[in-house]
Amino acid sequence: MSGVVDLAAVKGAGEAKARAEQARAEASRTGGAGAVAPAALVIDVDEAGFERDVLQRSAEVPVVIDFWAEWCEPCKQLGPLLERLAVEYNGRFLLAKVDVDANQMLMQQFGIQGIPAVFAVVAGQALPLFQGAAPEAQIRETLDQLIQVGEERFGLTGIAVDPDAAPADATPAEAPAGPYDAVLEAAASALDANDFGGAVQAYKNVLADDPGNPEAKLGLAQAELLGRVQSMDPQAVRKEAADNPGDVNAQLAAADLDLVGGHVEDAFGRLVEAVRRTAGDDRDAARLRLLELFEVIGPEDPRVTAARTSLARVLF
Repeated sequence: MSGVVDLAAVKGAGEAKARAEQARAEASRTGGAGAVAPAALVIDVDEAGFERDVLQRSAEVPVVIDFWAEWCEPCKQLGPLLERLAVEYNGRFLLAKVDVDANQMLMQQFGIQGIPAVFAVVAGQALPLFQGAAPEAQIRETLDQLIQVGEERFGLTGIAVDPDAAPADATPAEAPAGPYDAVLEAAASALDANDFGGAVQAYKNVLADDPGNPEAKLGLAQAELLGRVQSMDPQAVRKEAADNPGDVNAQLAAADLDLVGGHVEDAFGRLVEAVRRTAGDDRDAARLRLLELFEVIGPEDPRVTAARTSLARVLF
């Protein structure tokens, strides 16, 4: 815990300030986002939404990033404290929570060696704050200095908070649901007809406009999985995997068959073992396939939770 924000860590201050001013001017011209509910001061962020939710928002308010994982005990102490402080500071900073198990590319880009780890992004510039749990007084000191940096060097005044505003997810989305419903129905029909390529494209069309659409994310994962196993010879695939335990492609194919056959734990265990055995591109391929299969089963399934823990132990 440094207790001090190193101003030298904020690089290119002049350019960053100019970008922040330009972004604020554009927001003002278009009417801005308006006041938000207190609950909107804490957001979950993934790799797909990082630019929108963190980089772009950092032009109006310092964004504090909490890198955490479900299996991390110190994270369970630090996370609620940061969430409480985000509400208490009333819009002077935004808290973005990143699950490292599901967003390992972000973890690598920030050079995370252990969690919990807390960074900040100010006017598009990233700087480390602290790693590990810390006393509340020290965290407050660091946040106060971060806010001061944002105000004095970049003119960031924070975001307006309306305690009476309804949370964003309490109202219907502005985008009409009709077109999505039609595309999702077409995708489901393509799946029923074993047109997996058509289903994949339809789900991708939805995700291009709405990256967080849960139905499209699940459907895409299912369609891609079924498309991969469609022409497989199960006996040959399993023999290849058994004969060549170090062949990542053979293990990927066998894991797909395991999952389609209902052997969920076997599929997850096979890929966790592949991650443990390999390195470089092979390791990334096994890890990414495992994350895809998590989408098929669903994040709330206890088998997914257990596999995430096993994956984290292998990676860290």
